[in-house]
Amino acid sequence: MNWYLSKLIYRFTYGGNAIQPQFNEQLRMIQADDILHAFHKARLIGERETAAISNEGQLIKWDFIDVTEILPVNQSSDGAEVWSCMKEDEDAALYIRTTQQKATALLQESIHQFNCLNVTPIGA
Repeated sequence: MNWYLSKLIYRFTYGGNAIQPQFNEQLRMIQADDILHAFHKARLIGERETAAISNEGQLIKWDFIDVTEILPVNQSSDGAEVWSCMKEDEDAALYIRTTQQKATALLQESIHQFNCLNVTPIGA
């Protein structure tokens, strides 16, 4: 098993979007066999941690958008949050679309690396 640092993106809303769109970027430690499995595991963590609560009659939501980065690292704790920041962006749709495009590119690169690692030479 290897350790990977993954960036997960969440959209934060409070009281039905009364504030400028905010996004939370978190770096998480993921333990997996390879980058492809790390990507999928990070997505599962993000989806599992989507939440909505009520605070004094106002709905507070954390909606998982996607995973945009995976980097190999040394040992740590599986799923540990190591960095987080809130972002405000005037164009929420563009931010989400860019996040999803980064996730798609990361998934394609992960699949490519996975396939390259698991290719059996002809005649082997």
